[in-house]
Amino acid sequence: MHTQGASSKNTRGASGNGSASAASASSSAAASSVVAPEPDSAAAVKRDPAAVAGMSASFAGVLAAFAAYVIWGILPVFWKGLASVDSFEVLCHRISWSFALLLPCMFFSGRMGELLLFLRSPHNLLGIVCSGVILAANWYLYIWAITQNRVLETSLGYYINPLVNILFGVLLFRERLSRTVWCAIALAVAGVLYQVLALGHLPWVPLGLAFSFGFYALLRKLLIVPAISGLFMETLVVLPFALGYLIRQAALGNSAFFRGDPVIDALLVGAGLITTVPLLLFAYGARRIRMSSLGLLQYMTPSCVFLLGVFAYGEEFTRDSFITFACIWTALALYSWDMLRRRQW
Repeated sequence: MHTQGASSKNTRGASGNGSASAASASSSAAASSVVAPEPDSAAAVKRDPAAVAGMSASFAGVLAAFAAYVIWGILPVFWKGLASVDSFEVLCHRISWSFALLLPCMFFSGRMGELLLFLRSPHNLLGIVCSGVILAANWYLYIWAITQNRVLETSLGYYINPLVNILFGVLLFRERLSRTVWCAIALAVAGVLYQVLALGHLPWVPLGLAFSFGFYALLRKLLIVPAISGLFMETLVVLPFALGYLIRQAALGNSAFFRGDPVIDALLVGAGLITTVPLLLFAYGARRIRMSSLGLLQYMTPSCVFLLGVFAYGEEFTRDSFITFACIWTALALYSWDMLRRRQW
């Protein structure tokens, strides 16, 4: 998926108290010996520029995050357009063009210095290498599954991912869970086990996507690196292998790039754009809205993918699939309700 996955912080919009109005009201009260009514909250917000700015920033943040999740949700349409190209070649173009777009972003934002400082630590360097390899594997599996008409399985994988993150939190950080969340995890496990019994084997595509992105998110949590800088370093790690493969394919005459199909050429170059733009939108939005809003918006991506799989691409949604999805959906509803009730997002 898409580096939904990783550490980000939010800021809350300030709420004004209408101090100028309060001062005017108190002076009038002293002259007339009548207590002036307090301005209502709407009037106070209108008269407080800080409050208006805070609300505008929050609204812009919601729109940016919403746009990011929608773009991620309709990515199957983009990858379907490259179904005639080998999935590994598509991956290599995605890595290469993402790096080409991120390089000027890093340079003009003045982040290259902090990047070099970050990489001085062997721990950070090893972490970035691992996260880059895991992210590339996640990207490849996702692209391959979409082009192999397994859109519903990718949707299931990203529905499962939040529950995988909970599991990592318990096992690695000794986080304590409520009974409601334990019930959610039990439901998710029941859904996966039912799928195993129905298929006769593990649903490796959704589990592969869920756990690879879960490990990626875990590494990014430990590294504590900004989203854009992190993606730049991760693409840099795997860039030599991607470029080497593309050069080899071109030398052998097997490359799909510049073979007389301008649509394919545009899509391959656009793979970098479709990767960086939603990430920039997500990073902008995540700093400006509550984590509760961000946590609920994340379900838009697999929901869009699910709808595309069923209604746009006509993938079969069997009774067994419905039972599995129902278990996961119920588990996510329980988890979301528990987090909102405890205000832990």
